[in-house]
Amino acid sequence: MRILRSADERGRVDVGWLDSRHTFSFGHYHDPQWMGFGPLRVINEDRVAPGGGFAPHRHANMEIISYVLSGGLAHRDSLSDAGGVLRPGELQWMSAGRGIEHSEFNGSDREPVHFLQIWIQPDRSNTPPAYAQRAFDPQARRGNWALLASPDGADGSIAIRQQAWLRGVLLENGQTAQWPLQADRRYWLHLARGEIEVDGQRLSAGDALGFAEEGDALRIVGAGQDMADVLLFDLPE
Repeated sequence: MRILRSADERGRVDVGWLDSRHTFSFGHYHDPQWMGFGPLRVINEDRVAPGGGFAPHRHANMEIISYVLSGGLAHRDSLSDAGGVLRPGELQWMSAGRGIEHSEFNGSDREPVHFLQIWIQPDRSNTPPAYAQRAFDPQARRGNWALLASPDGADGSIAIRQQAWLRGVLLENGQTAQWPLQADRRYWLHLARGEIEVDGQRLSAGDALGFAEEGDALRIVGAGQDMADVLLFDLPE
């Protein structure tokens, strides 16, 4: 089974300092047909104006991943005052565990920040909160899958509290990447930037495809003049 989630069909919130597109139901946007995909609960594409941001607020029992596309995202949380500025090519993970307070602001007073906020439901509850931030070499991702997050932190990835793997690849026009799909897993492909073809189906930035009960190999081809940034979530049923 293959599910298309078109970018222009996503929920939208525009409050001036924030322009956000919601792949799944979130906040005031509610669509019972789009409540998540397995443990993948949120993919918000946020654009935050200079000086804008999310004031301190609290979460519990959620794996929260931030992925910056342009600009800088300033993070602060109640875990020993941990935080920093997240740049393109870096991944930030915060496990809310039994409860954590955090804030996210644009790290610049001149340029907007464009980023993805991703929530994955953990496979255990009320654990101690945790935080990590890691840089990934974009050159190593050109035409090659890089493991960004995993249950055990393999290959320099960030260890998360779910039996889920997040991989990313950057594709130039005509460049190809493949990945085998297991019939007992489900997969969510999100195109963060650029254009691609997936088994002949054209996708543009913000589009996504979900796969369930498929056992074939996934074939992705870069299809635009700009570099395509592809994220693939490997998820339990």
